[in-house]
Amino acid sequence: MASRVAAIWNHPAGPKTIHFWAPTFKWGISIANIADFQKPADKISYPQQLAVTATGLIWSRYSMVITPKNWNLFSVNIAMATTGIYQLSRKLSQDYTDVPEVPRKQVAAKETQ
Repeated sequence: MASRVAAIWNHPAGPKTIHFWAPTFKWGISIANIADFQKPADKISYPQQLAVTATGLIWSRYSMVITPKNWNLFSVNIAMATTGIYQLSRKLSQDYTDVPEVPRKQVAAKETQ
């Protein structure tokens, strides 16, 4: 167990380097985007979500071609791309279809009945 902790601690992308802390703090963007799932779709910004999605896709690829592979960077960028794609799909659906978005509170109320 101690050798495993030492290996993580001394890894080139471990907690002693910026290669660990930058992606760790980048999780805040993904968490904020998940919190925005509760917002109405008309409040979603195309430029913001396109930037989040593009950043996630570009940097997740980059994290797999650098040495050493940075799995923390890869996972946060996959999360960014996924949440950005979801938010864009909500916005596109709201703007280009006639189906109104049902507020989550109404859906939860119907499920409990």
